[in-house]
Amino acid sequence: MPSAREEGYTRGMAETSDSSTAIPTLEDWQHWTLVMGRAQQMLMETWAEGLTKGDGLAKPAVPDPMALLSAGAEAWSKGLDAWGQMLGGMAKAGETKDRRFASPEWRDNPLFDTIRQSYLTISDQLLGSVDKVEGLDEPARQRLKFATKSFVDAMSPSNFALTNPEVMKRTIETRGDNLLSGLRNMLADIKAGQMTQSPAGAFEVGRNLAMTPGKVIDETRLFQLIHYAPTTDEVLQVPLVVFPPWINRFYILDLTPEKSFVRWAVGQGVSLFMVSWKSADESLADVTLDHYVAAQIEAVDVIREQLGVPAVHAIGYCVAGTTLAATLALLAARGEADKIASVTFFTAQVDFEKAGDLSLFLGDEVMGLLGQLTTEKGFLDGRYMAATFNLLRGRDLIWNYVVNNYLLGQEPAPFDLLHWNSDTTNLPAGWHRDYLDTLYKQNRLVETGAISVDGTPIDLKRIETPAYIQAGREDHIAPPESVWQLMHHLSGPKRFVLAGSGHIAGVVNPPAAGKYQYWTNDAEPASLDEFVAGATEHKGSWWPDWIEWLRARAPKTVKVGGARVPGEGKHKAIEDAPGRYVKAR
Repeated sequence: MPSAREEGYTRGMAETSDSSTAIPTLEDWQHWTLVMGRAQQMLMETWAEGLTKGDGLAKPAVPDPMALLSAGAEAWSKGLDAWGQMLGGMAKAGETKDRRFASPEWRDNPLFDTIRQSYLTISDQLLGSVDKVEGLDEPARQRLKFATKSFVDAMSPSNFALTNPEVMKRTIETRGDNLLSGLRNMLADIKAGQMTQSPAGAFEVGRNLAMTPGKVIDETRLFQLIHYAPTTDEVLQVPLVVFPPWINRFYILDLTPEKSFVRWAVGQGVSLFMVSWKSADESLADVTLDHYVAAQIEAVDVIREQLGVPAVHAIGYCVAGTTLAATLALLAARGEADKIASVTFFTAQVDFEKAGDLSLFLGDEVMGLLGQLTTEKGFLDGRYMAATFNLLRGRDLIWNYVVNNYLLGQEPAPFDLLHWNSDTTNLPAGWHRDYLDTLYKQNRLVETGAISVDGTPIDLKRIETPAYIQAGREDHIAPPESVWQLMHHLSGPKRFVLAGSGHIAGVVNPPAAGKYQYWTNDAEPASLDEFVAGATEHKGSWWPDWIEWLRARAPKTVKVGGARVPGEGKHKAIEDAPGRYVKAR
């Protein structure tokens, strides 16, 4: 049975802000005193621990919760009204599917419905006003637009306990236990240095992630090379090597079995190899572009030697695709381009003129901060990069978890992709800064001879390798406009495919899921706009289109046996997949 306090709250939620609330009983006051006492104790313990470790945390102040709860929603409503008057009045916001306001209380209660409508209208006006500001060049306008959106997302009334009816209801129902649980979650995240997006223990590499059978057959200080076990009687004669981004762990392409690109490709009769990059430590402080290009060439040569084949197919995902373009240009300059039979780019950029929101983080102050964050051992803690990527989608990857984890006091739902997202990788600091400066800021990779690899000036125009270029329609890290530029800088035959969704879900989209769509255009469009205007939409995953393209490049198959079985060739098995490097923290 609900308590009188809970019944009073339920009645209040259905009434307007003028309704009176029930007077707290002595028992209520005693309970809330205990809640705040425990909260203060938790904060003081964290503060004391910080002092012991030299963190220099300021002593926290603990407000009276009852006073805040009684005044918060009304104050917010008045504040929104003032904003509306300043912006010239508010029109009623249209109904949109916004998960922040999914709870029925946002519409059933007139006060919270007004707060929601006002916030959405003011947000639209603030974001729209950026386009009307005069005297800004385009980079400055994009920075202002990003800052405004970040501010608007942060100031959503759903992000605050006092103006979120779902949180207020939960607080009454649990008698404040949600706030204590949320505070406990927040302090644990502060201690860990990153926000929890998937519960601890739900996933483990080798247990329910990266489970595709295989063997590590080569190992250097920079990477391990995994050879996956065939599951078909015959396989394509030309093998495939995948280069994942070194800023993340490779198992984004080998998540749970039903989502695994690796498992699916092996099932399609592909002899598949995967590079697993080592998370940077002091031994990799000297790493540069030359080292990553050399690593890609070494992986190709090991596979060619292992299987006795003249060439391999190659995939480069994100930044590894950028590096793969440099590798192809170097091989072309050396007269060795035939080592790679075809290349596939997953959301990769070589021309950074239209690089998207990440380019907003390349100012002098940010580059200086990267230098300060670099450890004495020469590597950058991967949590800083993860925080940057989360900020690009702050509503979904930050504030959603602020509400769920800290205000509602709940654990996030298990999600393999978000577990991977939080499984950060350290970066060689010098190379990371050089990558951002030379490629993103100066855009030198597309300038003929502007970059040298292993002492050889490279030119992307010399790349004649057949290329499959995939972009994500909603990609915020490698925008399709930027990925499209590969069509202008490569000289060989090319196929461009635009996939639904973004940088991750647009790539990791198994056919069995029946999700999203992709677009193709068999004409020769001169721009992305022309491509879209004449494109044909196909439902579901683009993976079948890719495997058909790959088979057409080299359709011959061979029986499985000998070196086609991992560890049976010249390069013997070092350990089982997924290997040590992906597990190192």
